[in-house]
Order: sequence, then structure tokens, then C-alpha cells
Amino acid sequence: MAPDPDDLRLITAAQRGDRRALDALLQKHQARIYAICRRLAGNDADALDATQEALIAIVRGLDRFDGRAAFTTWSYRVATNACLDELRRRSRRPQPGLPDHEDIADEALGRRPSLDPGETVTARIDVDHALAQLPEEFKAPVVLRDLAGLDYAEIAEVLDLAPGTVRSRIARGRGRLADIMAGNHSPPDERQRT
Repeated sequence: MAPDPDDLRLITAAQRGDRRALDALLQKHQARIYAICRRLAGNDADALDATQEALIAIVRGLDRFDGRAAFTTWSYRVATNACLDELRRRSRRPQPGLPDHEDIADEALGRRPSLDPGETVTARIDVDHALAQLPEEFKAPVVLRDLAGLDYAEIAEVLDLAPGTVRSRIARGRGRLADIMAGNHSPPDERQRT
């Protein structure tokens, strides 16, 4: 992802102490950071806590941001780490919610989006429940790809993984999502082969 000139201007000003630039930068990216945290956490309370921790970490680390990666890539890495840390600190209870996108359900089930609002709401709730059951190693790559729209190289950078590992985890994660949503909750290697 190419650096956004507006982000670079805001970052430079914020690094020089411009509070308005910092506020504008955080405001610009807060919704996407929350969306990532919401999908990873599975509930609003943990997502809000993780978003707050991510924004604090971004402010504290902004002086070290060197522009080698796009700010979005760097901030998604910070958000992902903050969210995973938050989940490790808390025992969480999945709560049904309505995610922002149903791309993952459509991808996992190989279907086209429904125009019926009732089906859309049900699909979104199903995706949240399926994501809550997905192992952490698959959840983050799938969310970053299908929700945040990052490419494989960016996801590799955010998660500090090899690009091939990212591709594999996304493919396996989508497969597991499809299995979970189809009602096959056990891992693939534990199911009987026919």
C-alpha cells in the first residue's frame, strides 16, 4: 500500500508536536482500527478496550514511525497486537453482534450476497459466531484480508509472518470458517474421511 500523502503530512506535524494533526490522524483511522478489533475480539467491550490501547500505543510510538510502511499497515499491526494482548488478558464471552461486512461469510460459503435484509443480518451473526470459534492463528489473517482489505505482503508485515504462511493461514482459516458455518465444528483432521 502506497503511503497516503495526507497521512504523511499529519504524521510529520504530529511528530513536531501539533496536537490538531495528531487528533486528525487518529480520527481518520479510528473507525478502521475499531473494525479490526471488533472482528478479532468478537464483542464490543473487548474491541473498545483494544481500540483504546491501540490508539494509545500509536500515540506513544508515533515518534518511531519511519514511513517504511504505510501508516495504515503500521497502525493495523499495532491494533492487531493490542487486540490480541487484550484477549490474552481477559477471559471473554462471545456476544452476538453485527459486523460491518459479510465478505467472509460469502467467501467461506461461496455465495453471492443476499438482498434480503433478514438473511443479511442472520449471515452477519453467523459470521461473528464462526469467527469467535476460529483459532487465533487463522482469525487475524482472515480479518486483515477480508475486512481491512490488506494484501498478503501487508498482512505478512503486520503479523510478522512469511507471505506464504499468510496465504496458507488465510486459505485454511476460510476453510475452517466454511466448516464451522456448515455445522462441522471439529478441526478437519479430526473428522472422518469418506
